[in-house]
Formats: sequence, structure tokens, C-alpha cells
Amino acid sequence: MSKKISTKEIQAALVDTMKRWQVIEEASVASTGEILEKTENPLIRQVLEIIQTDSKRHRDVQQLIADLTAGGTVVFSIDDLNAVWDDLEKHIALERSMVAYVEEALEAIKGRKMLLQEYLLRYLHQDEKKHDSMLAALEEVKKGIYPYA
Repeated sequence: MSKKISTKEIQAALVDTMKRWQVIEEASVASTGEILEKTENPLIRQVLEIIQTDSKRHRDVQQLIADLTAGGTVVFSIDDLNAVWDDLEKHIALERSMVAYVEEALEAIKGRKMLLQEYLLRYLHQDEKKHDSMLAALEEVKKGIYPYA
């Protein structure tokens, strides 16, 4: 029979994982910085700057996960969401219109051998869909906190 792992052990392992992951994100920031110093190509620079910014943001999210798991004092209530929910719903509509725009642009260049434009539009499409997904998931968090909201 295997030993049951306690919640406290899982939490400690999660904090440790986040700390180790942050080291890798720092290496990514440094690596993209080194490559940026070697190129002036605007496409390569844009891609590397996106990755670098994402790595910095990931590091911040990992820190928040570690803080929340280690018993940090971040309070998140239904009141927090309710205070901005109407604005969030408006923003969800904005995100969805941006997805529609990029889908329209992708359709317009389909089969036109506009490889770089398609590459960048696909990035924008994924990112806008990610934003929409994050906001939709936040609504699920809201329902989980207060099932009748």
C-alpha cells in the first residue's frame, strides 16, 4: 500500500516547483536578451521581446502561486469580482471582437503565401483566444466561490 501524501507535502512540493521554474524563466529572460543583442531584424526582435515579456510575467505568476500556496495573505472574494464584473464582461466582448478581426485577417490571406503575416496573425489569434479563455475561466472561479452569483 502506498503512503498517502498530505496536502502540506503537496503544497511544499508546489512551492519548490515554482521556485525552480522561476530559475528557468530567469534563464529565458537572459537568453532572449543575449540573442536580442545580436540581431536588428524586426521580426526576430519582436518574437524574442514577446517571449521575454511572457517569461517575466510567468515568473510573477509563479511567485503568486508560491505565495498563495505558502499561506500568503492574498484575499480573493466574490466582492472583488462583483466590483468589476460589468467591466470584465465588456472586456470579454472586446477580446472576442479582436478574435473575430484576426480570424477575418487570416481568412483574407489564406493561400496567399504571406508567411510572415500569417505567422504573426496566428500568434495574435492564439493570444486573443488565451485572453478570452482566461476571462471565461475567471467566471468559473466566481461560480466556484459563490455558486449562485
